[in-house]
Parts: sequence; C-alpha cells; structure tokens
Amino acid sequence: MKNKEHYLGEFEELVLLAILKLREGAYGTTIRDALEEATGRSISVGALYATLDRLERKGFVKSWQGEATAERGGRAKRYFDIELSGKQVLIQAEGSRRQLVPKINLGVEASA
Repeated sequence: MKNKEHYLGEFEELVLLAILKLREGAYGTTIRDALEEATGRSISVGALYATLDRLERKGFVKSWQGEATAERGGRAKRYFDIELSGKQVLIQAEGSRRQLVPKINLGVEASA
C-alpha cells in the first residue's frame, strides 16, 4: 500500500495538472479558473488553497510571493510551480489509470 503522503486524490491531481498547464502563470485565480473551465464545477478558494498547501507539504509543489501590485491593493500574488516529485506522482497516477482503462466495460455497444 502506498504511503498516504504519496497518495494523490482526484482534486489534488487536477490542481497539479492545472499548475503544469499554466506554467509560470500559476497562481490562485488562474488555477481556479482553469479548474472551473476544465471540470465545469465551482471551486471554492478555501478548498483550492487547502489543497495547494497540502501539495506543498507533500513536496509536490513549491510556492513563492510575487511582487505587490496596485491592482491587488498592494497585495502580492502567491505563485506555484510543480516539483519533480509532483510530475512523478502524476506519471504514476496516469500509469495506474492505463492499467485499469481496458477493464472498463459499460455494456453498451457503439452504434454505427
């Protein structure tokens, strides 16, 4: 059994994928927007930041403060980047899915 520290939940996986997609533009709002667009679900700021903090504790992402901007009332953006371990856990999750996908049978024939 995998160590819980290395377990990747569905939302955690989606957050890592969003960071990977956004690259240097990954901060709270852009990550949330990417997730909402991809999933069609409303994402709470609290759930997102709790997940980002957990991913950082697990060593899957790193964060840093950007420069303060006037448009944000002098507040700085907190940027995120995926660590090598985050990429590795995504590869492992994809590998697990690939092993299981051929076993999916919905019992529905494709219509011509």
